[in-house]
Amino acid sequence: MENIVIPPELEPVIAFHGHFCPGVLIGWRAARLALKLLEVPRDRDEELVAIAENDACGVDAVQYVLGCTFGKGNLLFRDWGKQAFTVFRRSDGKGVRMVLNAPDRELTREESAHRMLEERDEALFTIMEPREPIPEMAKIRSSGFCSLCGERVMETRLEQLEDGRMVCIPCGEKERA
Repeated sequence: MENIVIPPELEPVIAFHGHFCPGVLIGWRAARLALKLLEVPRDRDEELVAIAENDACGVDAVQYVLGCTFGKGNLLFRDWGKQAFTVFRRSDGKGVRMVLNAPDRELTREESAHRMLEERDEALFTIMEPREPIPEMAKIRSSGFCSLCGERVMETRLEQLEDGRMVCIPCGEKERA
């Protein structure tokens, strides 16, 4: 994409994601907007929790900017295919949901990038109250073993077969097929 000036603060986000694209700009703008609206710094240890309603490029920017990650348990994924992000501040439960507004017409990748870099937050996103309550803090769970494949599995992901054996989800699916 030619003729695009990349702000210096965006460069580490692009490096984390692996390439420059309009999608990473969506998450970058949404994450920065959430920090501003919630008046918080980047997360260090679950002070924030984010919910991404897609698994696209922007989620990498949300992870990088907000510090919310799957590993810490404060980035949750909803497979709804929407360019929407909800962020909560744990100290008081305040949250914000940001949904990307569609442009008036179909844009090229370069036009989309310019839009994401130049338009005001209020033009890019519809800002609303969260649609769900703040998620619970991440919990460390015990592990067990799948009686079929022998692999270690989080106990909450083991399921019991009719004969009483405890199995992982993939083995359980094979047994029921």
